Amino acid sequence: MSLSDPDHELVVGELGREPTAAEAALFENLWSEHCAYRSSRPLLSAFKSEGDQVVVGPGDDAAVLALPEPDAADVPAADRSADDYGDQYVTFGVESHNHPSFVDPFDGAATGVGGIVRDTMSMGAYPIALLDSLYFGGFDRERSRYLFEGVVEGISHYGNCIGVPTVGGSVAFHDGYEGNPLVNVACVGLTNEDRLVTATAQEPGNKLLLVGNGTGRDGLGGASFASEDLAEDAETEDRPAVQVGDPYAEKRLIECNEALVDENLVLSARDLGAAGLGGASSELVAKGGLGARIDLDSVHQREPKMNAMEILLAESQERMCYEVAPEDVARVEALADRFDLGCSVIGDVTDGNYVCEFAGDGDAESEVVVDVDAEYLADGAPMNDLPSETPTQAERDLPEPEPPLDEAVEAVVAAPSTASKRWVYRQYDHEVGVRTAMKPGDDAAIMAIRETADSDAAGLDADAQGVGLALSSGANPKWTESAPYEGARAVALENATNLAAKGAVPLAAVDCLNGGNPEKPDVYGGFKGIVDGLADACDALDTPVVGGNVSLYNDSVEGPIPPTPTLALIGTRKGYDAPRAALDADAAGDSELLVVGEGGADRGALGGSEYLEHAGGTDRFPTLPDAEGERLADRVASLAAVARHESTLATHDVSDGGLAVALAELVTDEAGADVRLPDRIAAFEETPGRLVVQTTDPEAVADCAGELPVFTLGEVTADGTLSLSVGDETVAIDADAIRERRGVIERELA
Repeated sequence: MSLSDPDHELVVGELGREPTAAEAALFENLWSEHCAYRSSRPLLSAFKSEGDQVVVGPGDDAAVLALPEPDAADVPAADRSADDYGDQYVTFGVESHNHPSFVDPFDGAATGVGGIVRDTMSMGAYPIALLDSLYFGGFDRERSRYLFEGVVEGISHYGNCIGVPTVGGSVAFHDGYEGNPLVNVACVGLTNEDRLVTATAQEPGNKLLLVGNGTGRDGLGGASFASEDLAEDAETEDRPAVQVGDPYAEKRLIECNEALVDENLVLSARDLGAAGLGGASSELVAKGGLGARIDLDSVHQREPKMNAMEILLAESQERMCYEVAPEDVARVEALADRFDLGCSVIGDVTDGNYVCEFAGDGDAESEVVVDVDAEYLADGAPMNDLPSETPTQAERDLPEPEPPLDEAVEAVVAAPSTASKRWVYRQYDHEVGVRTAMKPGDDAAIMAIRETADSDAAGLDADAQGVGLALSSGANPKWTESAPYEGARAVALENATNLAAKGAVPLAAVDCLNGGNPEKPDVYGGFKGIVDGLADACDALDTPVVGGNVSLYNDSVEGPIPPTPTLALIGTRKGYDAPRAALDADAAGDSELLVVGEGGADRGALGGSEYLEHAGGTDRFPTLPDAEGERLADRVASLAAVARHESTLATHDVSDGGLAVALAELVTDEAGADVRLPDRIAAFEETPGRLVVQTTDPEAVADCAGELPVFTLGEVTADGTLSLSVGDETVAIDADAIRERRGVIERELA
């Protein structure tokens, strides 16, 4: 990929001359779709990103959010005041590493983890949790399994080595990802008001330091590589564009960063990701309306005879760019040395242009190889005005005859996208850091933020209840392929319901918007649909979208991916305990099984469902239950109140696979359920915003539910069997059989 003719003309007009080779390469990468969001930025204004909880919103390496005091943690964000928030902050960010993970699944996924962790560090935060949302082609295809295994191995290796727990996420299989998998990774960090750092350079005269691994030639042109369709020979031809990670160096960098922040040595920071040193340093000074003078010969390197363009654009991992006061340089160098990290004083912050000098080997004099306005380089890319076609939904054409009930239940329970992901999360160290109160495999993870608990002179009270931080992330490609706008709204509601199932209310969201080639009108129309759907739903949830990532050109010889709006959602509750997504056997006979919240309008629909994937046929996507004048936030708050009630013993949200899968997942060896449903739509439609609840007090649940309808599903039994009657058919399946069907991934990859 090279600088296009129109872009070249703009650059020449701005500079008044032909760009140097290094300048042309910088513009090519920083004006790429991956960095400049040229096709998506015009759409992103649909997202609302403000609120009393938002300390730093979109535009930095990660968002920064104030946590509420424990007594306000259960209150919906819209009902809190600014005084309800303390000085304990969390950072939240998400990134994609899609193209690199196709070319080299292990290193591509591993370096995706490393990059989002450094985004967290650059805000002065310590990383405490990771979530990964992964999308692959059909599980029955050899290449999909190869990519799946390599990506999971890369994530587990890197995350485990750096000591950051991977506590949640999602995995989906869909034929549309056969030629282009998606690897979306989110990270949560912990900081406070005194430790906060941003990526905005402060003042001329300060020094720019590069700390971390030496610069090599790996990852060259990664930003431009991520901004074009994957070619048939990408696995071999594009391998040099994929970075190689070193998690042990990253761990040292994490601890060094902590030490630097502890001593208040960092004035601003940016991690080296897309477009390498050139991207990080120019964006850092551009955000401050400043410039820089950089000596490329001063950059510590691990390969000989690198030229200026290679030094500027290599995406070698485990590197940070810091702005440091001149009098603090020696201390930063000493701390870098303590952690066995390289450290270079590479230049100065100035009030002029972004200037880079380079001499190379020998006794040659330095030459200016870059001399451009930093803001023009970082933010001057023109936006694209692309045509789009509005998607249409399928008509109802349900299968005739319907498959037998036992076959249908087995198919949705054993489908790889709905099956157990234990094989995945058991490879991750999800308990390191001793904060993980709710582990992977449930609706949402919960991290214990004990720093928010009341303390006394002796320190934190072990029994004090701080804020529980609930986390969920993912998307359902069948939903958004069926109906991009409604499907994206459903993705937001489903993630919010995951939090509510554990008693938490949403605090904020970040998104990773993945699409195909935006130059295709039908693809861009689908992408616009998911942006608008996600924005509208998050607004209705009173949940600011405080950051994110856009990944387009996820297109290959296999065709474009489904529009995929991964949403990572963070929520709060008081305390760290929550009902589990498993029936309580001790209450069998003394409890009832309810569903709180209704299905889609007109009794729901099966479009985008796992049932139709198996049975065939078509249908429209369910209409979300969003009555006139009602906010989705009110529904979620009511569901969270149900989950927190003392009579609630177990909760599970209804989503992929519908009630049939939700009920199967609740069954244990000791506790079963006897449930009757009117028809196939009731059993298999996937309208989110509903909870299955086991309770000893149905009236109390109805009171907590407020305006939400509450339906009795049946009884909890002591036989460890799901007995499900749908219309005139009945199927009985015990816990062992459910486990065997849900274990398809682990069994096939053993």
